[in-house]
Amino acid sequence: MLYISTRGHADRKQFCDILLEGLAPDGGLYLPETYPKITGAALNKLRKAYHEQGYAELAFQILSLYIDDIPAADLKAICAKTYTAEVFGTGEIVPLRHLEDGLWLEALSNGPTLAFKDMAMQLLGNLFEYELGRRGEQLNILGATSGDTGSAAEYAMRGKEGVRVFMTSPHGRMSAFQQAQMFSLQDANIHNIAIEGVFDDCQDIVKAVSNDHAFKAKYKIGTVNSINWARLLAQVVYYFAGYIQATETNDQKVSFTVPSGNFGNVCAGHVARCMGLPIAKLVVATNENDVLDEFFRTGVYRVRSSADTHETSSPSMDISKASNFERFIFDLLGRNGQRTNALFAKALPAYGRFDLSAEPLFADAAKKYGFESGKSTHADRLATIKDNYERHGVTIDTHTADGVKVAREHHKDPKVPMIVLETALPIKFAETIQEALGHAPERPAKFDGIENLPKRVQVMPADVDLVKAYIERHCAPAVLG
Repeated sequence: MLYISTRGHADRKQFCDILLEGLAPDGGLYLPETYPKITGAALNKLRKAYHEQGYAELAFQILSLYIDDIPAADLKAICAKTYTAEVFGTGEIVPLRHLEDGLWLEALSNGPTLAFKDMAMQLLGNLFEYELGRRGEQLNILGATSGDTGSAAEYAMRGKEGVRVFMTSPHGRMSAFQQAQMFSLQDANIHNIAIEGVFDDCQDIVKAVSNDHAFKAKYKIGTVNSINWARLLAQVVYYFAGYIQATETNDQKVSFTVPSGNFGNVCAGHVARCMGLPIAKLVVATNENDVLDEFFRTGVYRVRSSADTHETSSPSMDISKASNFERFIFDLLGRNGQRTNALFAKALPAYGRFDLSAEPLFADAAKKYGFESGKSTHADRLATIKDNYERHGVTIDTHTADGVKVAREHHKDPKVPMIVLETALPIKFAETIQEALGHAPERPAKFDGIENLPKRVQVMPADVDLVKAYIERHCAPAVLG
């Protein structure tokens, strides 16, 4: 299996090379040359693997379709080490929970940091440690987080041999719990950098460093953001797990609603659907930062400035520049790297937008790829959280509430289950839960008093050169052979 850039670069690379690399040399994102196709017999095999051997075996079998440069026995051991009841609190790993009338929640927040990002990040940490150990190399990870990616990455990488993490986040824009999870870590290989700006400023810094090829090579810079294909690939697995739990035979279809800001989580569903998983609809749920909803409704992709990016009560989706969206547009345009490059490397930087409304292929977003979308506001979140608690006794977090609100609007066929991907546990957004319900959400005992712990964080302006200087001060250059 070889991987190509969405912007048409001539290189073809193997999985372990792009695992450590992040962006392609032309600034594009990596995708496999083709998506492996799952036949009915293969899906039956995966169904049996999940029911009889568990999530780790399902992950191994799906990952094996994309990874052929790690010996099968080693990859199987990595999956078995990652997806355990000890790490995720339940042997099911991602159990389905019925809400109402064909509407389900897929629990993705049982990991160490109580958010769906743990599903991929725990695997990524083990893959990094394995591959760096095999090569005798080190890696300096530079990431950007709007809340959950940062803590998931840091908890997955803390104490790992050969790995340092430099995590940027928007200063003062995460919940108190999210900040405490990250900034309270005292591990020497973890560095938190609070950027005076919004998430998109952090993301732009990561991309700028990734595109400085000399600096990237000198300091062995890698990434854990969802621009890293390995992370997105790990997320594909829980779409299969959700489908298998919701169905008995392969002639049944399901739909998924996914709270999304950066398009990584729902892009994994797109990949699963392209593989042949019987997904009817992929519904993108946004908050007030509705760039993705606007695109799927109109064909216009229009990024917002920092000043026009709303600070909301579902802060992990306060994003107006969806990094993973490029992967979907590449597929939508028939995998035309030249056209994708023209949109993302030229039109977006120059005009802040592109318009595919007159493009005949735009209709395929819904017709061929199953995409629909919707939007939720703060008032919607409060009402949805309150309604679910009063009617079902279930407390959901603010992002999941966005998903449930939009899912209800798009769940039209009672024969097709609608699965909402849970984003995080409610404790991560306690202030809004208190506003909605009049009481605080349940807090796992291991996080008691976390907000009062000493914090290690460096605040700095949104300046890529300052971030580079910080990295230079805290790690030696790589030895290039």
